[in-house]
Amino acid sequence: MSPDPYAALGLTKDATSDQIKKAYRKLARANHPDLNPDDPAAEARFKDAGRAYDLLKDPETRRRFDAGEIDATGAEKAPRGYYRDEARRAQNPYTSHSRSGSGGDPFDEGFDADDFFANFARSRGASGMGQGSGRGWSQDRQGQDTQYRLSVSFLDAARGAKTRITLPDGAALEVTIPEGVRDGQTIRLRGKGEKGVGGGQPGDAFITLDVSPSPDFERDGDDIVVSLPISIDEAILGGKVPVKTIAGTVNVSVPPGASSGQVLRLKGRGIKGRSGRGDQRIKLVIVSPPEIDDELRRFMTDWKANHAYDPRAAKETS
Repeated sequence: MSPDPYAALGLTKDATSDQIKKAYRKLARANHPDLNPDDPAAEARFKDAGRAYDLLKDPETRRRFDAGEIDATGAEKAPRGYYRDEARRAQNPYTSHSRSGSGGDPFDEGFDADDFFANFARSRGASGMGQGSGRGWSQDRQGQDTQYRLSVSFLDAARGAKTRITLPDGAALEVTIPEGVRDGQTIRLRGKGEKGVGGGQPGDAFITLDVSPSPDFERDGDDIVVSLPISIDEAILGGKVPVKTIAGTVNVSVPPGASSGQVLRLKGRGIKGRSGRGDQRIKLVIVSPPEIDDELRRFMTDWKANHAYDPRAAKETS
């Protein structure tokens, strides 16, 4: 992954939110794995663009990255002087002074690295733990949370699905993708992180979803938006025309006299949201035949002689 999310999107730090969104969509479409099979470089660019967009699309996360508070992965950066302060505390976890009481710098001459790290481990292990039963400090600790990224298809995100991810140790983790999840959304699997120490509970697994763009559908809130090519005769005469939905193909009624840009609506054919299911909006696009033969040319010439009209006149006078 590029260490600079702006560079991954081909932008600079002064890019607007709209420019960030447009750059991501352009890169995602151009490098989508479905359109570039067996091309690891395109897949890498696709993933880098997704991670960069996840970081920069949220104003607060973007501000924190620009301020140096988090890195390109979204992980917290240690504050200035953190490791030096920890070294001082590790020399004596109960005071801010060194063993000699002089308050000297542990990185001065005579600093012993093995002694420092041993003390550091002991002080960190003791922090926040309860008293043991006659054997010193208790070693029960909750397991660490783990973080993963998972690429899912547009339809799996829209309809919900079950899948598996392979963990670094080779084990498989089953993941239920809720219906209607969004790109960049994080789901939490309780108790699926690293194992605890002693009697400590396991941590949680946090999985951030990278939803792949679809060549057929676009999401607008909980609505699905598609373009539907229709022929000249379908536009003039109307009729039933098949159209894809996230639940399968259905026939939609195109009204006689339809125009390019006209929008039809299928109620309840969108994505399930908090307030119900969205709709599917269908934008009609009239497509001329691939070849204009003599018969069609003669017909249109004769028709124009008696029925000519100016479709731009209404716009000019409005």
